[in-house]
Amino acid sequence: MAEGDPGVFTATALPGDPRLLPTVTNAFLGTRVFRDILHAAGVYSGAAGDTHRADVPSPLGLRMAAPTAPGLAESFTLNTWTGTFSHTIRSPGYTATHQLYAHHSLVHLMAFSITIQRLDGSTHPITIQLQSLFVPQSQDLDLTPGPDFQGAHYIYGQTLVPEVEGGPRPTVHMLWTPIPPSLTLAGEERERCWQFLTAVAGSEEEAKRSYSAGLSLLAAGSLLRSHLRAWAALRRGCSVELDGPPALRQALQGCLYYLLSAIPPRDSPAVPFHGISPGGLSNGTRGEDYWGHVFWDQDTWMFPNILLLYPEAARAILQYRIRTLEGARRNAQEQGYEGAKFPWESAATGREVCPEEIYGAQEIHVTGDVLMAFEQYYCTTQDQKLFREDGGWELVEAVAQYWCSRMVWSEEEQLYHIRGVMPPDEYHSQVDNSAYTNAVARRSLNFAADMARDLLLPVPEEWEDCARRIKVPFDEERKYHPEYDGYSPGEPVKQADVVLLGFPLMHPMSAEVRRNDLEMYEPVTDPAGPAMTWSMFAVGWLELKELQRAWSQLEKCFSNITEPFKVWVENSDGSGAVNFLTGMGGFLQVILFGFTGFRITKSSLLFDPAFPDSITKLKICSISYLGNKLEVTITREEIRMELTETSQDPPASPLEAVLESGQCFPLWEGQSVSFPTAPGWIQRSPS
Repeated sequence: MAEGDPGVFTATALPGDPRLLPTVTNAFLGTRVFRDILHAAGVYSGAAGDTHRADVPSPLGLRMAAPTAPGLAESFTLNTWTGTFSHTIRSPGYTATHQLYAHHSLVHLMAFSITIQRLDGSTHPITIQLQSLFVPQSQDLDLTPGPDFQGAHYIYGQTLVPEVEGGPRPTVHMLWTPIPPSLTLAGEERERCWQFLTAVAGSEEEAKRSYSAGLSLLAAGSLLRSHLRAWAALRRGCSVELDGPPALRQALQGCLYYLLSAIPPRDSPAVPFHGISPGGLSNGTRGEDYWGHVFWDQDTWMFPNILLLYPEAARAILQYRIRTLEGARRNAQEQGYEGAKFPWESAATGREVCPEEIYGAQEIHVTGDVLMAFEQYYCTTQDQKLFREDGGWELVEAVAQYWCSRMVWSEEEQLYHIRGVMPPDEYHSQVDNSAYTNAVARRSLNFAADMARDLLLPVPEEWEDCARRIKVPFDEERKYHPEYDGYSPGEPVKQADVVLLGFPLMHPMSAEVRRNDLEMYEPVTDPAGPAMTWSMFAVGWLELKELQRAWSQLEKCFSNITEPFKVWVENSDGSGAVNFLTGMGGFLQVILFGFTGFRITKSSLLFDPAFPDSITKLKICSISYLGNKLEVTITREEIRMELTETSQDPPASPLEAVLESGQCFPLWEGQSVSFPTAPGWIQRSPS
């Protein structure tokens, strides 16, 4: 790899804090390199607030060691283009390489290889020690050994405690290639590669099928190649390239690597998806990464990027929410409301699993955040099947019912109020009329009414009435949105809250009000707050073409990115969740929505590019819109769009790009159009 490749991270020593080691993950399995445990998606143990990802012992947790000798050197590389991590020992006479990966198309499989290669004419044996941490037992699973299978050892067992009383206790089945304490390259051998497989699944049959598939690919010499092919196709389809400062380009590729590792692959729609927690599948053991629970982090911070680049994966995320709808209905019922209330923290059932009651009781904006993801998905795909046949409409309706029942009428103000909530800013609780919560509730109700009309269903009058007359606090004198009733300017705020009204909510307001909100909250937002906050200020300033201010906000993110593997931490002091996908999601939104000005509306995809000084070019290989894929290249001077693919089934809508000046450019497959950089939108062409 060329020096300075923004997608390859190499170091000669590992970070002192093992939490900052890179993760290797696919949609079903995840581990941190050199760690003795792995996790399987959707497998939690523990009741309610204690439910956490069940630790599965990991055969991949091992490290090579060589006898010390002069001239011995070590290096560690995360290659985001191949989705592999490797550890290399170099001595004057040989190299030994340990490479590991989570297979991207066979999601029940993880693999590693050890290769020893002789570099000189010597004929003595070369031995490498394998220091394994693996012990086939777990604090979360009742594991029993089973008979060997095709040379693999086998254990299986159930989680110890169900999430809800009488609920399911998932079973884990694991097969792995036995690992010797050392490997030796014999005197007459020049090079040898040893391969080790681990298969983990919810059934014995699936574990055996995956292990066998891995063995056949190994025999054909194409196990690694099949992973590389699947991963490269994903990376290519979601490719984003930037001409700008090296640190920004590296951060971009790092974010894409970790976020794309967490999403379902294109070719296994049969495997239900279990959502994305703030620190991903590799984390989430008890006491770490919020126990592996799913928050609004998924729907608000990660989802929009996935939607733009890979709508099939976005759909799978929405299906996770549909599958947990019954749990959400129970949450609403228990609190005395109608419809469905999504939990602040969600695991396998949709019941509230937050260990502290206040968040589940008061931080209710998450229900609107979930619906906002459904709305963005519908606007960019027009996929009615999700709503008509796959349970989406029931969810939309339940959320609308919840919001109506959660409001109370204020005689005095002649408006609906939502009282006693915690806004996104968690420094405040039990407040009335959180601007963000009420604005997102209004957006839920408007979408529910629009969706009903599209599905030719009657629209309850109550939905339209509540949407029209819900209070969103506004200070007429200072022309800004107070965070809640009684907020006084200057009061400290934990994280992005009111600034989210502009983006992603696109709550109607003038540029003056947008600016006032940014000016009001930027200086009082806690500098130690979570990483995704600064990206939303950056998007706001980009919207107002304040490029320097946008850049200085974006730069704050870099104190959350650790070296050498670009693993994000939630808080700049290193505390909170690690491999913080939420922060990465916010950062990617600056690039995909901030620099481009992309905004998803009911009838179009708006664009209005704005680049800070150090950035000269942005190329997004594949924006998905209404069944079409567009390659978009933006420089300060010019926007180039090429329609690279249109879906046949269902047939994609023909598109055109329209500039605010009125100029119109039809987009035909295989042809590119370019025009001077200016605001406009992409829409269905009326012809």
